[in-house]
Amino acid sequence: MSVASWNDGPRKAGIPEGWMKRIGDVLSTRGKSSSAEGNPEEGRREEAARNEPLPLSDASSLPSPAPESTDLTAGGIPQAGEDTGTCPHCGGLGYVSYDVPPGHPLFGRAVPCVCQAERQAAELRQRIRSAGPLRVLQDKRFETFLPDGLGLPPDQARSVRRAWERARAFAERPEGWLVLRGGTGCGKTHLAAAIAHRLLERGVPAFFINVPDLLDELRATFHPEAESSYEERFWELREAPVLILDDLGAQQSTPWAQEKLFQLLDWRYNARLPTVITTNLSLEAFEPRLRSRLQDPRLVEIVVILAPDFRRGGPSAGPDLNLLPLLREMTFETFRDRPELSPRERDNLREALRIARAYAEDPHGWLVLAGPYGSGKTHLAAAIANVVASRGIPALFVGVPDLLDWLRAAFHPRSDQPYDQRFDEVKLAPFLVLDDLGTESATPWAREKLYQLLNYRYLASAPTVITTATPLEQLDARIAARLSDETRVTVITLDLPPYRTPLRRREFRRPAS
Repeated sequence: MSVASWNDGPRKAGIPEGWMKRIGDVLSTRGKSSSAEGNPEEGRREEAARNEPLPLSDASSLPSPAPESTDLTAGGIPQAGEDTGTCPHCGGLGYVSYDVPPGHPLFGRAVPCVCQAERQAAELRQRIRSAGPLRVLQDKRFETFLPDGLGLPPDQARSVRRAWERARAFAERPEGWLVLRGGTGCGKTHLAAAIAHRLLERGVPAFFINVPDLLDELRATFHPEAESSYEERFWELREAPVLILDDLGAQQSTPWAQEKLFQLLDWRYNARLPTVITTNLSLEAFEPRLRSRLQDPRLVEIVVILAPDFRRGGPSAGPDLNLLPLLREMTFETFRDRPELSPRERDNLREALRIARAYAEDPHGWLVLAGPYGSGKTHLAAAIANVVASRGIPALFVGVPDLLDWLRAAFHPRSDQPYDQRFDEVKLAPFLVLDDLGTESATPWAREKLYQLLNYRYLASAPTVITTATPLEQLDARIAARLSDETRVTVITLDLPPYRTPLRRREFRRPAS
C-alpha cells in the first residue's frame, strides 16, 4: 500500500494545517525514537505521545484536499481524475495513513480522511443533542423564554431582557466569554441551553454540561472499563468550538476539582475560545486565579440577572427579606442637608454624604455607618444600594433581626428551602447591606451565624455596608475586631441628633348642626 510521504508537506499529505504545529511540538519534545531505548523516561513519554488523541476539527476549518495529492492512498486508490465516485484520497475507506518513521506519533495510526469531516461534524452535533443535559432541556429555547419576566419591577425586568438580548447575540456570533450571573431560578440555565440549541441548529458544535456532572465524568474516566480516557474527554472539552458550563461554583470544591476547572478554563482563556458560564456566585467567591480570568473585560462580558426565582414567584432571598424595593425613595437626591444643625454637625453630615457617594461609585471593602437612631444611617445605606442596583449589580438590603428570623424559618418542616441555601444566598450576595446590627437577639446561635456571615465576607472582601446604633466595643468581640480593621473597613460616625419631622396638624371641624 502506498502512503503519503511526510516530506510532502501538509497540503500534499492532506493534513489540516492546524495540526502541523501540534505535531511539530510533539516531535521537538520527543527527540529521536532511538533515544527511548536507553532512556526509560523518554520511552514513557514516547508511548504517551502515541496514545495521545489527535485533534478533532470542525468541518468548516478543514482545508480542501489538493487535487495533485494523489500519492495519499489507502489500499490502491485510483489516480485523481478517474471518475470512480469515491474519494481520491482514501478510496472510500474514510481513513488514511502516513509514511512516518517508527516512534512518530502518527506511525501505524489511521487518521480520518478530510472527506469524513462533514459526516463526523454531523455525528458530533447529534451526539451533543442526545447527551443528557440538552436532551432534558429541549424546551429551553429563546422562543420559550419570557424576556420581560412576569410582573417584575422595572430594574429586574430590564436585567432579564438585557440577558436575553446578549445571549441571542452570542448565539449568532459566538466570540469571547459570556458570564450569566444571578440567583437561583432566574433563567440562567434556560438562556445557556437556548444558546446551545441555536448554535447546533446552525451547525456549530456547542458542548453544554453542568459543572458537577463534568467533574463526575472526568473522575469516571479513571475506571478500568471507562469508554474513553481522561485525556480524550478533557481534550474534547478543552478544544470544543463552543463550551457552555452551567452552574459554575456548585461543584464540591476539592483541590482536584479546583485544579481541573482552572486548567480547562485557563486553556480556553489563553486560546480565546468561545465560552458561556452560568453561576449564582459573586466573582469574589472564586479562587484568585480563576477570578482574574473572569474579570478581564477584554474577553469576558458579565451579565447580571436581578430577577427572583421564576419557579417560586418571589425574590431569591425571600419575598419580604430584601427591603430595597421599599426604599426606592431613599436616594442621595432626597437626603436633606438639615440647616437646623450646628456648623460642626453639618460638616459631619456633609462628610458622611461625601464618603457614601464615593463608596456607591466604587463599592470595595466595607463601609460602617454608626450613630444614634434617626441620624440618617439607613437613608445613606439605602441610597448606596439604590445606586449599586441601578448599575445592574444585585443588591440585598436586610435588617439583621429579620435575617436571623428568616434563617431560623428554614428549619421548619414545611420550609421549601434548606438552611444552607438560604445562608449562602446572603453570604454570597454581590452587594449586601446589613441594617441595624446589634439589635438582634443575642443568643449564642445568633452571634455565631452573624460571625460566620461577616467573617466570610470579610475574608472575601465582599462589598458590604453595615449600619449600627451600638458602639463597636459593645458588639461581639470577634465582629468588633473585623469592623476595626482600617485596611478593609471605613467607619463613618454620624454624631447627630435625630431628624425631627414635624407632624401635620389636621384641623377638626365640628359638623354644622
